[in-house]
Amino acid sequence: MMYSTSRNTNGIPQNSATNTNTNTSTNTSGLQQRLFTRRETIPARNDVLWKIERGAVRTLTWSEDGTFITLGYWGPGDLIGYPLSRVKPYQIECLTSVEVSVVPPQLWHQDINSFLSHIQQAEELLSIVHRKPISLRLWQFLVWLSEKFGRDVEQGKLIDLNVTHQEMAEVLNTTRVTVTRLLQQFEEENTMIRHKRRIILRTPANSNQNTIQRK
Repeated sequence: MMYSTSRNTNGIPQNSATNTNTNTSTNTSGLQQRLFTRRETIPARNDVLWKIERGAVRTLTWSEDGTFITLGYWGPGDLIGYPLSRVKPYQIECLTSVEVSVVPPQLWHQDINSFLSHIQQAEELLSIVHRKPISLRLWQFLVWLSEKFGRDVEQGKLIDLNVTHQEMAEVLNTTRVTVTRLLQQFEEENTMIRHKRRIILRTPANSNQNTIQRK
């Protein structure tokens, strides 16, 4: 939440990718599918929801001065879209290449579990953002990412998503410098290692994080 970006006259951050993707297909369920590239913006339409089949996105808004506010991180199986939010402005940014299915309103009732999951994940992230101290907040955010986007490797749990220090700072309402310092601290404590721009958590994701004392 801590850095600003300039906006054009339409109120859209100038560093947001313009959506020009026209790659479409139809899956076995008869739903139209679309492909988007990394950093591309998925259209925020009132008449459809998007179901993520592959890849990862984040939803975000921004304040009057252009400060980004991250609303959530979403992956395969998640439903996203403007009808699920009352926040304006509202943007869906692809963090990887993404494949989505277009879900029209008449089929929304078939995805009750996805709706419930959306609410639960939003509440989980909201709870993490208000944790204190900031070291615990960052650690629990990393654990949350590892549970959602992680996979087991020999060294621990690899977060298979490239989230920048600045993006972490935006989620956790802190500064990029603080995030960088704490990540270095975690490395020194041998609870985290870096691997090809990814993070591996050495501590099991289901451990009691409240027992970890950080200053």
